[in-house]
Amino acid sequence: MTHVFLVGAGPGDPELLTLKAARLLRAAGVVLHDSLVDPRVIAIAGPAARLIDVGKRCGRHAASQAQICRLLVEEARGGHNVVRLKGGDPMVFGRASEEMDALRAHGIAFEVVPGITAATAAAAALNLSLTQRGVARSLHFLTGHGAQGGLPAHDFVSLTKSGGTLVVYMGGETLPGLAAHFIEAGMPPDMPAILIENASLPSRRSVAATIATLPRLHAAQAASGPVLILIGEALGDASEIAAVRSRITHEEEQNIVSVA
Repeated sequence: MTHVFLVGAGPGDPELLTLKAARLLRAAGVVLHDSLVDPRVIAIAGPAARLIDVGKRCGRHAASQAQICRLLVEEARGGHNVVRLKGGDPMVFGRASEEMDALRAHGIAFEVVPGITAATAAAAALNLSLTQRGVARSLHFLTGHGAQGGLPAHDFVSLTKSGGTLVVYMGGETLPGLAAHFIEAGMPPDMPAILIENASLPSRRSVAATIATLPRLHAAQAASGPVLILIGEALGDASEIAAVRSRITHEEEQNIVSVA
């Protein structure tokens, strides 16, 4: 039976790809991939596989979501085994719902293969737990980008009162507004906040600061890759951030900016 697989490509490092994802890539006839998927992951596909870039990056769309859904249906109906390769995990801000709905509507079987999401890759890269007993008992994944651009309509007061760790995806461009809303909602300006770019790759860059100072530091060093923003007490105060920095290799240290 022809099958469509919605596969998580993970955060970038090819070694973090699941064994199942690699196996499906090697067997795929068609691979529809996001632009941000690492080329080394795409290269795992077999030599006969047809590669189609349908990605979205920095406002530039190779294909609309409606076109992606139509391609999935057409390629599956054409008798191909199709892998829809998505950065991170398909079910975390991956717009998998629209694609699953389209496949269901046309009676096409599909399977979702999870991948490592950017939040856990960032925590591993920084050697920081996103949860901490007695400090952060909850973890909240947020999008920093609304459907029509700009800030999404989050309940900033409830998020601030949650006491958990906040992880903001796609928040690089809206960081100043996010920070202002959180502070207005009652978040202390000195709340620890870390921005990490290219979390699992050698080119990763981290900026450790506070929710008040992070926007300025990020603006001073324009990011070239996807960024994730971590906010919360579990990330520690300035002295704990300094301890984190001391555990990172000298080579990585050169790429980190820290503000006490």
